Amino acid sequence: MGIGIIGKKLKMTQIFKEDGEVVPVTLVEYKEGYVVDLKIPEKDGYCALKVGFEEIKEKNLTKPQLGYLKKRNLPPLKILKEFRLNEDEIKNYKIGDRVTVEIFKEGDYVDITGKSIGKGFQGVVKRHGFHGGPATHGSMSHRAPGSIGSTAPQRVLKGRRMAGHMGNEKVTIQNLQIVKILKDENIMMIKGAIPGSSNSYVIIKKAIKKKG
Repeated sequence: MGIGIIGKKLKMTQIFKEDGEVVPVTLVEYKEGYVVDLKIPEKDGYCALKVGFEEIKEKNLTKPQLGYLKKRNLPPLKILKEFRLNEDEIKNYKIGDRVTVEIFKEGDYVDITGKSIGKGFQGVVKRHGFHGGPATHGSMSHRAPGSIGSTAPQRVLKGRRMAGHMGNEKVTIQNLQIVKILKDENIMMIKGAIPGSSNSYVIIKKAIKKKG
């Protein structure tokens, strides 16, 4: 729940506090947006705010997308995201309102959602942390998963940890602190690591489990 903005993950670096403490930070280039639509229970069955981010050229959108935004007197926008709100919160917004970085301040805690780095098809040792079999004494099963089930039932049970696709999944890291906001450069410094590869987009929302 709660409004947020999107950002592009740039890189990790470190800054020094006045007392000399080193703080690892991730640089995120935040994008401010526009309220595109209001989702209300009477019409849509749920309550949410649709927000558009990052202005682009008209030629980069399809005609239906462009028409949808022009009907609301909005510029061409690259990314549309919905943020769930309650009925009291959504009353504070109308179509065309700006959503800016002002919803955050330095020291705030945020939850960040992004796509984890894809690692392709991986075995059970890398994917699940299996220890593997013996390395010596004639063993021919070093990184194999071992038994995948008993005699009955005669099928592999759902949820069995096996080799498969790893990464490229939606991941949320909670309670990360905003160390600094550089408004002139549209840069936000967030303490610690965040999901995704460089230049990938992340969603930044106020922390739901921690305040202040």
